[in-house]
Amino acid sequence: MVKASLRTKSVGTKVSDAEFAALEARARAENLTLSEWVRGALLGSSRAGNAEAADDLLGEVLLAEVLALRALFLNLRPLPDHALPGEGEVRAEIARVDAVKMQRARERLAAQKKASEAAR
Repeated sequence: MVKASLRTKSVGTKVSDAEFAALEARARAENLTLSEWVRGALLGSSRAGNAEAADDLLGEVLLAEVLALRALFLNLRPLPDHALPGEGEVRAEIARVDAVKMQRARERLAAQKKASEAAR
């Protein structure tokens, strides 16, 4: 049987109490020890990478939902006689903003990334 190589080297960094708590929470969420999670994040393991990708997707989805709610708020106005739009109109507007919300979120994120890179 081949014996696994021992880990004899260490890498350290200082973090705040809040940062430490956040790292512990991420490790716990993946049922890993803090050392296992940090090692995976540093080495780019698929588990840590999946968590980062999930965080990115969550951010995209949240931005998409906020943009959709904003569009609904701005586009659903009372009718001239102060009546509220009918259910059909509301459903049609929801379908319209749902169809483009992820695309709009990605466009916003890409524009922000481009602006950040240009500022460097």
